[in-house]
Amino acid sequence: MISLTDTHAHLYLEEFDADRLLVMQRAEQNGVCDIFLPNIDASSINRMLKIAGDWPHLCHPMMGLHPTSVKGNFLKELEIVEQYLADRAYTFCAIGEIGLDLYWDKSFENEQLEAFNIQLDLAIQYRLPVVIHTRNSMELALKVLKERNDSRVQGVFHCFSGNTGQAGQAVELGFSLGIGGVITYKNSGLQKVVEQMPLESLLLETDAPFLPPVPYRGQRNEPAYIPVIAAKIAGVKKISPEKVARVTTENARRLFSGRRKD
Repeated sequence: MISLTDTHAHLYLEEFDADRLLVMQRAEQNGVCDIFLPNIDASSINRMLKIAGDWPHLCHPMMGLHPTSVKGNFLKELEIVEQYLADRAYTFCAIGEIGLDLYWDKSFENEQLEAFNIQLDLAIQYRLPVVIHTRNSMELALKVLKERNDSRVQGVFHCFSGNTGQAGQAVELGFSLGIGGVITYKNSGLQKVVEQMPLESLLLETDAPFLPPVPYRGQRNEPAYIPVIAAKIAGVKKISPEKVARVTTENARRLFSGRRKD
């Protein structure tokens, strides 16, 4: 069986409380060998670490503060993030999920920018990749990274939703593009992006329980649907699903291999 990787799934959320074991079993039955768990904020850490502890061969935790959780207490939240990163009892594969979200609420834009930059600094300090959330904020995130002009900052644009030009800029900066169920949505624009970007710059993800691919749209998303995303990419790029699985899994393992070398 081919090996697939889900680079972004929130399996610790309550949507999976009733059948989490079955979700993990279905993932493995469908060839998923690794699932990467992004953190949200202090309230999600214990649940995330429990899932990673219960399925250590399959689930790998990140540490970070999600932009929608950046509020007036964000500096305290970031202190907690740094405490976990500094604690050698824990092994994290990335700083994530971090970034900017100007869709729901723009009132904390300045705080989000500060939190984003602080966590980029943490990524450099701990030699870890970053997983970047950019909703209604792709140009601003690219601007931050370009102004830094630091090759030590590498990672993935999670749930990439930009255009081909923005994708090219991200890849030029050394970033991968996280491709999920949105590629199966009619008129999403992602198919054109995937067609033009090299397979070596793509990662597969579900963002479970959100954004399920067609034909599961409207249902809860889960890692077992990763083969659907791989098959769609294969069709767009006119290559085999096996090649998509092999190369994207290699991409993920290379990016999330632990504390990076210079």
